[in-house]
Amino acid sequence: MAKQVGIKLPDDLVAALKTGTLVGVLATNSEKGLPHTTPIQCWYPKGTESILVSIHKDHQGYVNMVWQKKVMLCFMDAGNLAYSVLGRAGVVRAPSNVHPLMNVVRIDIIEIKSDRSVLTRVDSGVRTSFTSPEAQELYNALIGELQELAKVL
Repeated sequence: MAKQVGIKLPDDLVAALKTGTLVGVLATNSEKGLPHTTPIQCWYPKGTESILVSIHKDHQGYVNMVWQKKVMLCFMDAGNLAYSVLGRAGVVRAPSNVHPLMNVVRIDIIEIKSDRSVLTRVDSGVRTSFTSPEAQELYNALIGELQELAKVL
């Protein structure tokens, strides 16, 4: 059963976002009202009330965020981490300083709910690996940019 936990990121979610390994799902709707989901790895918390994300400027999830603003995020990981986050998106850097095809979006939290089940627990989350050393280098640079922005925004 879902339980509303407020408008601030819980400590376990902040810690998971800072690891740089948490995969979350961004949910948006298109202008035609069609649902769209996007797995994203490049997140970083900005305090406890916002999340920064780096996303390709041509990705449908980004296009939907720009016109719609409201988004839903889902995070699940080891340690029974299971949250849904309703937020309002706004572009803070386009293009990214790291790559001309990437943009940075801040998602301000409207509501967070815990999706932990009384019947089951999340023992592990989605695990990814890099497709090349260059991909890892780009990812590290993008996360570095989000960390720096989190300090100055």
